[in-house]
Amino acid sequence: MHNKQDLTLTELMVLNSELKSAEKSTAIAYLMLLGGHLGLHRFYLKRPGTGALQLVLFLLSVVFYFVLSVGAALESDAIIIASTILLILPALALFIWVIVDLFLLPGMLREYNAGVEQDIVQEILRHRHMEQLAGRGRREESL
Repeated sequence: MHNKQDLTLTELMVLNSELKSAEKSTAIAYLMLLGGHLGLHRFYLKRPGTGALQLVLFLLSVVFYFVLSVGAALESDAIIIASTILLILPALALFIWVIVDLFLLPGMLREYNAGVEQDIVQEILRHRHMEQLAGRGRREESL
């Protein structure tokens, strides 16, 4: 694992420049949390599995809401009771999950941005190594 301390001043400037465009914004992540029932904030932070699960829970809630509406229109007690229970379960799970994500979001952002920074540092050091190898090859050719 490489550190920022291994970089030269020029390489640090490149790192900061690259980080500005690659880092995820806290403000945008919290704005997307407003659409948390759709899992937007999780897709934004490259967590598609849990984002898709939140989206599925939301869609299940919507489907059972419409089933409840149909049951109410048909005045069917069995449909109303079953769809109410099936509506409440995914909706409540999603509600609790989004509230928990409200507190987990800063940590998820730090983790994502630290990973991006580490990837960029590795790429800069890989580039430095390639330049050193190319410089060595030129010196050997001149001898």
